[in-house]
Amino acid sequence: MTQPSSPSPTATYRLQLQPDFPFAAAERAVPHLAELGVSHLHLSPVLESVPGSTHGYDVVDHTAVRAELGGERGLRQLAATARAHGLGLVVDLVPNHMAVPKPAGLNGPLWEVLRDGPASPYARWFDVDWDGGHDGRLLLPVLAGPLGDELPHFVVAAGDGLLRYHEHAFPLRPGTEELPLPRLLASQWYRLAWWRLARSELNYRRFFTISELIGVRVEDPEVFDATHRTVLRLIRDGVIDGLRIDHPDGLVDPGGYLARLREGTGGRWTVVEKILTGDERLPASWACAGTTGYDALRHIDGLFVCPQGSGRLFSHYRDFVTPLADEGGDWEETVRRAAYEVVTHDLAAEVERLVRTAARISGRAPRPGDHAPWALRQALRELLVRLPVYRPYAADATRAATDAAMLGRAATGARGAFRVPEEARAVDLIHDLALGRWPDGPDGDGGHGGTPDGADRADRADFAARFAQTASALHAKSVEDTAFYRYPVLLSACEVGGDPGEPALGPDAFHAYCARVQRDWPTTGTVLSTHDTKRSADVRARIAVLSECPDRWRDVLVSMAEAAVCGVGTGVDGAGPADPMVSWLAWQTAFGLGTPADDRTAVAAPPGDSWGRVAPAVLKAAREAGLRTSWTEPRADYEEAVTEFVRSGPCGPLGAPLAALDAELAPFVRANVLGAALLHLTMPGVPDLYQGSERLHTALVDPDNRAPARFRPELLAELDGGAAPLDLSAEKLRLTATALRLRRRRPEWFGAAASYEPVRAEGPAAEHCVAFCRSGRVVTVLTRLSLRLVETGGWWDTGLRLPPGGPWRELLTGRELPGGALVGLSELLADAPVALFAAE
Repeated sequence: MTQPSSPSPTATYRLQLQPDFPFAAAERAVPHLAELGVSHLHLSPVLESVPGSTHGYDVVDHTAVRAELGGERGLRQLAATARAHGLGLVVDLVPNHMAVPKPAGLNGPLWEVLRDGPASPYARWFDVDWDGGHDGRLLLPVLAGPLGDELPHFVVAAGDGLLRYHEHAFPLRPGTEELPLPRLLASQWYRLAWWRLARSELNYRRFFTISELIGVRVEDPEVFDATHRTVLRLIRDGVIDGLRIDHPDGLVDPGGYLARLREGTGGRWTVVEKILTGDERLPASWACAGTTGYDALRHIDGLFVCPQGSGRLFSHYRDFVTPLADEGGDWEETVRRAAYEVVTHDLAAEVERLVRTAARISGRAPRPGDHAPWALRQALRELLVRLPVYRPYAADATRAATDAAMLGRAATGARGAFRVPEEARAVDLIHDLALGRWPDGPDGDGGHGGTPDGADRADRADFAARFAQTASALHAKSVEDTAFYRYPVLLSACEVGGDPGEPALGPDAFHAYCARVQRDWPTTGTVLSTHDTKRSADVRARIAVLSECPDRWRDVLVSMAEAAVCGVGTGVDGAGPADPMVSWLAWQTAFGLGTPADDRTAVAAPPGDSWGRVAPAVLKAAREAGLRTSWTEPRADYEEAVTEFVRSGPCGPLGAPLAALDAELAPFVRANVLGAALLHLTMPGVPDLYQGSERLHTALVDPDNRAPARFRPELLAELDGGAAPLDLSAEKLRLTATALRLRRRRPEWFGAAASYEPVRAEGPAAEHCVAFCRSGRVVTVLTRLSLRLVETGGWWDTGLRLPPGGPWRELLTGRELPGGALVGLSELLADAPVALFAAE
């Protein structure tokens, strides 16, 4: 953990900037957000990006603030207004990649490389394997079809030094302007190719599998300085107060990058978008305040999943969907199959780069291994698919033992994939190289009777870095973007950082996590909803209730008989049989979205528009799953059938049973929504609120969750004036403002010097209460698994003993209780499923 040199935020508020919501719109929201109680605005990327971008992660110019948002002048004006209201700015930074835009000239450094090749001073910026085929040229997979078919669409503008192709424009290598078209194309420093060649032929690092985003070599000090100069200047000028670092796992050495960044920022508060899995820990050596908070999301969500009910829900899912084990019938099998598909197909080019490097190292070793390329390729794939985390960190000495043990276990399994034991020695080579070792040794001659020369050392470092980067892309694509969509048992568990195979976590696990965070990373970020969550927190809170009533969910689907299943055109060529998996997913998605018309203050689309939101989300899920359709091989008849099913079924007349279930479960949804919100706002760490989530916020996967922000300052004013909340959305707003204002008023109770202590309920229903005390001055109390609580008779005589001190005032009601009092939970939580006490 690295403590920031400036005060950490007490809470941040994420705004998705875009042309429809520029700096000026954010500035108009400042008074309301200051009144809400946050300390900092958290802005999506602000540097120049592709025109029209709704997210800003496709950066094209690091030297300029995005003109479509208002430019640097607009950002400075926003910062000034924010500061006048007591707010700072945290900005999202994208060090890993830049856009390959249309036209390419929007990215000036890339344009220079395309024109001048590896001799360009900007060639060091981009992670290009110039020796990776294509006669020393950079592959650009931008053509709609094979080159021969697309030749009529090329236009040479010799006078301008340009080659045009539809909306694309590329620079011509000097001296080639007058050549015949075939020779001209062959003479460039780039090779224009059919887009389908990217997966196997690409020779530059990209963001996951997105060829429109090219990897930047930010590990090069010169590149770091050039790409960070503007942001660091704005920090020195007091415009920016903190940073969120996007996708650090794409970098060669995240720890080294963060150390350099901390030096440049003077130690400003910085969090990293690092996704931790299982028991993984953030490297202690990283110079940051912690993660952006997906690990907190996992621990909060897990509290509201019933372990027994989720198991029974899986049984109903299996009966309804009848999936194969590796197509959604078993979580681990589903993940493994998805990983094999991605590493073999989508990441073929990345794997081949690693094969070439490993073959060079093996061939130069004093005792050659005689490893055939196919064996190296298989060893790579078998090791990669067995990694339980996103990536190892060969350059981080503090992770050496952990990574060695993890890769050792993966290697043991990988060897079993070879029929001939001697050929399995390729696994040993890949294992050692992934750890940054010379084969068979930690660093020296490895028992080969020699030491690595300069070329070998460079190749070894390159291999370890590329292996880790490929592992990260593989995990993201195979788990988050594939397996999550093939295993829709409980959609609330299919979230970034989540574990659909083990969706439930108990209070003890939550308390242990919070104690560890307070000890090791007390100013880390925490989140519940982001621009990347597949479903907002309130959608997940609704769906989680189904784990408490799996039989009722089954009965809803059974009551509709055959209408519950999407018939996708049996007998139509290429369409295949009905699809119960996408049907299950569609019904749960519609239930999660709910009926916003019943909540007048909710952040959602206008009533009656649910079909227009659910259908795109379901289609995206089907494409990501890749079982019946996909992004690259879409099946129009199937997708049309799914769209019609959503319109007439879950979002149409056949969806009446969902509305009835919604009404029946409303009290328990309320407990989940308010309970998750209160946990997020009072647990260790710095809570980041996503735009609109201070009220009931029902959003699905992007682009649904990236719509321009809408605010209700008049509603907050009404509540501050003493008005009672009229619905769940207003109730959540009151709770959020109360907790945020307490954090801002008493930052020492929640910050790095604060403490965290569980408060245990006593009695037969104790497992349904989660409570803790912060710094001896704040007590959070909430209800979990509230439906099961009601079904088992309520709280009975279960009580909660408040910590000594006091008196304790409940901030939502004004009620006061003496310190050390044992209060019955049936009395304490009679009017609301949550309570927030303070001893001020």
